[in-house]
Amino acid sequence: MSVATYAAAQLLRVLPRVRITRAVGRLAEARVPGPLSKAVVGAFVKAYSVDLDEAIRPSGAFESFDAFFTRELVPGARPVCPDPDAIVSPSDGRLDALGPVERDGRFEVKGRPYSAQELLGDAAEAERYLGGSFCVVYLSPRDYHRVHAPVGGVVSTIRSMPGDLFPVNSIGERHVKSLLSINRRVAIPIDNPKHGRVTVVMVGAMIVGRITVIGVDERDVPIGDHALAPPRDLARGAEVGIFHLGSTAVVFSPKGAPRLSRSLGPIRLGEALHQT
Repeated sequence: MSVATYAAAQLLRVLPRVRITRAVGRLAEARVPGPLSKAVVGAFVKAYSVDLDEAIRPSGAFESFDAFFTRELVPGARPVCPDPDAIVSPSDGRLDALGPVERDGRFEVKGRPYSAQELLGDAAEAERYLGGSFCVVYLSPRDYHRVHAPVGGVVSTIRSMPGDLFPVNSIGERHVKSLLSINRRVAIPIDNPKHGRVTVVMVGAMIVGRITVIGVDERDVPIGDHALAPPRDLARGAEVGIFHLGSTAVVFSPKGAPRLSRSLGPIRLGEALHQT
């Protein structure tokens, strides 16, 4: 560990992370003149090699940086794996970790132990995944930041959990214990008739914080459990949520469903999370 990395980690611990995130969020949502929007978006696109050709674009400039960051894709840009039984990636990004959820409900991400109960926010829900598997998809600034259903099925409740807003990057992963389970999280359980309940957990981070999801008509999902009335019946690949800026999606698959197992590295929305 370098001196610079250690110093950055200590600075992160004392920064007012939530206040910084909220301030940046308000700035990102502010409407800006067309020329300024084009300049800011153009600089970001160049810095992160963003492919705007696959995005639905307004006739002029994006009205705000948030509108650019949460841009939709043109139809067909992310075809879903044709195998109807496949569990697919909920987002573009980098597959950072995957493996089994052990009998004690523990699993490991980059050498650090995690608890399914801590990440899901519910002991009974965690029980569903004992003997099953998990994966972690990290979204970088260049990625498409809408999250989609890894399986088709019914969503009847959304669980929103409070937490910190540490950055989900190499410094945060190395220096913040249980990073994914102490950050702000929103769990979206999807009941699939063949696989059982597959859950997507959207994990917030510094300069993210705000998460919107289907069925909850709020600019940020309020903390607590939210019953959807009526429940939403979703096709595999349907949109379930949006990161306003970006972070990480964790998928839990129960025992008996296809085990999440493929090579780590870049992955796109709709690609299978296992061999088909």
